[in-house]
Amino acid sequence: MRLGRLAVTAGLLGVLCVPAHAEARDIGRDTLPADDGWASEGQGTTGGAAADADHVHTVTDRAGLVRALDGGSDTPKIIRIAGTIDANTDDEGDRLDCADYATGGYSLKKYLAAYDPRTWGAAKPSGPQEEARKASAARQAERIVLPVGSNTTIVGLGDSAVLKGAALQVRDADNVIIRNLELRDAYDCFPVWQPNTGGLGDWKAAYDNLWLAGATHVWIDHITASDRGHPDAKEPTHFARNYLRHDGLLDITNGSDLVTVSWSRFADHDKAMLIGNGDTATGDRGKLRVTLHHNAFESVVQRAPRVRFGQVHLYNNRYDITDGDYRYSLGVSTESRIHAENNAFHAPGHVEVADLVKSWNGSALHQQGTLFNGFPVDLLMIYNAYNSGSERDLTADVGWTPVLHGPIDSAATADRAVARGAGAGRIP
Repeated sequence: MRLGRLAVTAGLLGVLCVPAHAEARDIGRDTLPADDGWASEGQGTTGGAAADADHVHTVTDRAGLVRALDGGSDTPKIIRIAGTIDANTDDEGDRLDCADYATGGYSLKKYLAAYDPRTWGAAKPSGPQEEARKASAARQAERIVLPVGSNTTIVGLGDSAVLKGAALQVRDADNVIIRNLELRDAYDCFPVWQPNTGGLGDWKAAYDNLWLAGATHVWIDHITASDRGHPDAKEPTHFARNYLRHDGLLDITNGSDLVTVSWSRFADHDKAMLIGNGDTATGDRGKLRVTLHHNAFESVVQRAPRVRFGQVHLYNNRYDITDGDYRYSLGVSTESRIHAENNAFHAPGHVEVADLVKSWNGSALHQQGTLFNGFPVDLLMIYNAYNSGSERDLTADVGWTPVLHGPIDSAATADRAVARGAGAGRIP
């Protein structure tokens, strides 16, 4: 099996010293500008800008990226990704597929037979096939889960840097910058069946393209995140539910705080962005302070974002709603305090203004300057008017006013600017 091979030379080839002339402007040394969202609070966010020459690397394959990440160490480091790196590769750089990770006798056919709700019922899966699934999933996780430590900057070189199949995780780390990089297809080979989810059961995938858990002072800028290559819409149906292979594009949970997400593109996905992971996670109070500005959400079904507890400033973003299964964009959940201003929404005829917001135990949403298909709308008033029979009205008082931000353009001006400038490969 290819997964078991040992590398001899990959570690030497995967990390290269950066030549002084690598690029005209060294974006790896950039730091977050003052007042650019919540990540500029306090000491601000500098990532690996202080890295010495020994900790500045260009990486061209998974082995080199793993070496440069240094196990998620706190050592200041700048990591430049050149070309396309595929996380689903062995130590010699050979491609791995789901069959290479399978172990313990796991097969999807056997798994489906074992946990068919008509015979298994509503109990949580257990037994040999679930244990084999877990063991197989662990083998994939060893390859694709990549820890990012404190004082780290990760940037893409040029306009075509791609990290494919990886699950970047910033866990309990501080002062991280990720820029100019396409994060593509964090594909789970071994989703788990959850019989009691949503009443009908559902499939649960394990990986986000980028996950912040207990992370602080993080700047995410000019990234593109999508399922490109493996859209869930093309996956089969098992147990009358879509066989989901992806979780979130960017999740910000577990007490993460002081995060700015700017000029990025989130596309072709179901659940795009979760801020706060549970209604009972009361330890998140006072945290989850996030700024989202000048981002594009394209063909996203839901969670753009969904928020619990956090103080989220959402301004100058563009939404292109094209997915036929669209559910909502702004999720107002427990104790969330979203301050939304000057955002532009584009939607087909079957989507109405009232559909843009969904509330689960939420109480407030501040909105102003919203455009819907080019026309100004009062998003809060329309939401309350259309949903008063099924959900409680939301008030406009979220209890805070953002002060950490740059100039806020009109929704129309921002709409055009984001269409031109958001995403990887578009840093001015």
